[in-house]
Amino acid sequence: MKRVAALYLPDWPIERLAQAERTRAQTAPPPDPGAVADAMALRAGAVAEQEVACSVPRGGGWRPGARWAREERERQIAALPAHQRPSIRELGRRDEAAGNPFRPMQSDEVRSQIPAGKPPAPKFLPEIARGGGPSRSDGGGAAPQVRNARSPVTAAMRRPLHPALRARSPSTSQLGEELVPRVTSIRTGNRVLVAAACPAARALGIAPGMAVTQARAQVPGLDVRPADPEGDRAALHALALLAARRWAPSVAVADDATLLIDLTGVAHLHGGEARMARRIVRLLARRGHRAQIAIADTPGAAWALAHFFFTRRPSESGDGVLVCPPAQHADALAPLPIAALRVDAAAIELLHRLGVTRIGQLAAMPRAPLARRFGAALVTRLEQALGTLPEPLDPVVPHEPVAVQRHFVEPVATAEGIAHWLGALVPELCAALEAEGWGARAVELVADRVDGVPQRIRIGLARASRDPLHLLRLIARRIETIEPGYGIDAITLHVRRAEPLSAQPFDERLDEEAKPDLAPLADTIATRIGPRRLWRLRPVESDVPERSVARDGVLGPPERGGERRKRDDVRQLDRAAPPDPWRPDWPRPARLLARPERLDHVLAELPDQPPRRFTWRGRTVHVVRADGPERIAGEWWRRSAETNAIRDYFRVEDAGGHRYWLFRRGDGERGATGDLSWYLHGLFG
Repeated sequence: MKRVAALYLPDWPIERLAQAERTRAQTAPPPDPGAVADAMALRAGAVAEQEVACSVPRGGGWRPGARWAREERERQIAALPAHQRPSIRELGRRDEAAGNPFRPMQSDEVRSQIPAGKPPAPKFLPEIARGGGPSRSDGGGAAPQVRNARSPVTAAMRRPLHPALRARSPSTSQLGEELVPRVTSIRTGNRVLVAAACPAARALGIAPGMAVTQARAQVPGLDVRPADPEGDRAALHALALLAARRWAPSVAVADDATLLIDLTGVAHLHGGEARMARRIVRLLARRGHRAQIAIADTPGAAWALAHFFFTRRPSESGDGVLVCPPAQHADALAPLPIAALRVDAAAIELLHRLGVTRIGQLAAMPRAPLARRFGAALVTRLEQALGTLPEPLDPVVPHEPVAVQRHFVEPVATAEGIAHWLGALVPELCAALEAEGWGARAVELVADRVDGVPQRIRIGLARASRDPLHLLRLIARRIETIEPGYGIDAITLHVRRAEPLSAQPFDERLDEEAKPDLAPLADTIATRIGPRRLWRLRPVESDVPERSVARDGVLGPPERGGERRKRDDVRQLDRAAPPDPWRPDWPRPARLLARPERLDHVLAELPDQPPRRFTWRGRTVHVVRADGPERIAGEWWRRSAETNAIRDYFRVEDAGGHRYWLFRRGDGERGATGDLSWYLHGLFG
């Protein structure tokens, strides 16, 4: 019998945001104490200035509504007798009726009605947070039932957590840590709507689809962050790939927060359905995600139970796992609302007008009138949930690494035998790459010896390729490094890194000379001297010399066409060529030291004269010619310590014709710019 599990992550966008913030906090460098003190002092000064600042805009003149004028007028009115004070209408005020005692109270009203030092009773706190009064008890001394299962406060009070989740549950721990309701916003046309809300925000009445302005008016101090729906879907797809590799081979993405896992024939490998589901919940909780899992016979039933059962029956939710017995999913679906069938909102509203609010009522009705009145989609969803119609899953397919292998009956112990079998394996590898549409960037040969000690050869390519002759030449040059020992039982070629490789454009003119392809030459040199010894420099936008260059691959990326601009774009008037990123008018040494080396016994006049003599690596250098200085200021936006840092660079030449590039820390006048020490940074050719 087919069994499907629906994994529902109700707070997936909010939890991803919190996880990203925790990751940034862990990887961020410690703040500079001096910068923090300066920022705190600046903030305190701004607050103090705001307290005494006038509320009248600059240049607006005097107006009666200014703060200082309003306070003076209120003092004058308060000094008058009661019968001489102006009426409320003259003061521009109005009367307001008392609040309805039966309307839902807001959080600030609740706090104002709670006496100091007396916390509210636990049984009434969930309903107050939800916005309603205490629920009706079953009679006698029974405790009132909690109707809000989505609130984190009620979730923490309705049941004890699993021991593995008690200290790591994101619903309770995050609420206690941040205390500020958080939502994500997304722009839809001219409106900015709430895309997702944390449990604390939902407990205060904020729901997805609400306008952000309304949410901010309802909850002052609301933390609004921009939504990332593409990132959420990509992360959910990555989770589906992980589930397909670890839990079950067939996993499909149902919506933006739900995965459907086919457990047919795999649940016993994890100790049963219930044990497997609890293990998944615990694994996700350790990553900071709250999950709900429902297992049923059909994907529609599992989806409906995962989304609506835990909300309607919080007392039976347990640890977020529901296992519906086989062939009993129809009874479990009967009390659920029509929305659990994943149908259109218009059909749901029309059914509610007709008095049909539960799936059990809908299932008892004849199908033909339903199809004529509401369309075939409603009947199809109902039959798929009940299991009378199939609902195939569209599973995600994990990318399998490309590899080819050959086993031998008799061990191979000679270089000629290895080269022979490589000639057969490399074309198979290239054919597999062509079928996938990939080109290899790194290939590894693994030769399994008889004694169990593998021999490995790894080659890298400067550009993605699937040319069998080129790959075979690169691998054959390093066959001598293999030690066969008592013989090799098997040879495997693995593609460790690959890139998409599509058709390459060619020139239309037949007489056009083709540009030489340097990739085979670069691969040959890298195979001989090592890939880490072959690289090129690329320019980086920075004025500091050691930050202005970075290492890159041997070959640059293929040239792409420029940005297509509109016909009326004013930037088309600029016919000048883009500036050269290497700045040829700024002389730089041919060799830049990895780290500037300090100079000793420097003789130089301040503030801007080049050195006359210095000692470098134990050798005294006498300067005969010099040019400079070239002043480079620190990048204050990177580190606060570089706010006042200054370097003065000089090009000097000794009697032997050797030219050096050195600098002095500081401008020679102010001590805050540097300690006036000298360093050698590069050598000219």
